[in-house]
Amino acid sequence: MSLNKTLLAIALAFALTACTNKDQAADAAADANASAADATEAAADASAMAADAAGTPTGDAAAMAADAAASAAATATDAAATAGDAAAAAAAAGTSEAADKSADAAEAAEDVADNAEDMAEKSRDDAAHAADAGKH
Repeated sequence: MSLNKTLLAIALAFALTACTNKDQAADAAADANASAADATEAAADASAMAADAAGTPTGDAAAMAADAAASAAATATDAAATAGDAAAAAAAAGTSEAADKSADAAEAAEDVADNAEDMAEKSRDDAAHAADAGKH
């Protein structure tokens, strides 16, 4: 009976590890999606600022910043899709090792999305500064 309990405990531990990895991957994908949405919003703001600055001496700088924000938003969106794919792979993984690798991939994609969001927001701020400078 003791051997059966030990085997059951080991099986339960593997199952819990796999669930944790799947949850990590799902959380990473959700966070990556949120970063992509924020980056897209920052890119839209930068585009509006660039349009507002059009025709001013700093209009070109604002347009370049808006382009950089749009590129960063596209990167964040791609990273979110990659995180989603990794989360799906973690959910379908047959072993805890495979789920762990997929969770790691999802977290790496989340980091890329977070960095892209930061770049989009910085580019939005640059577009705002350029637009403001063109009005003075």
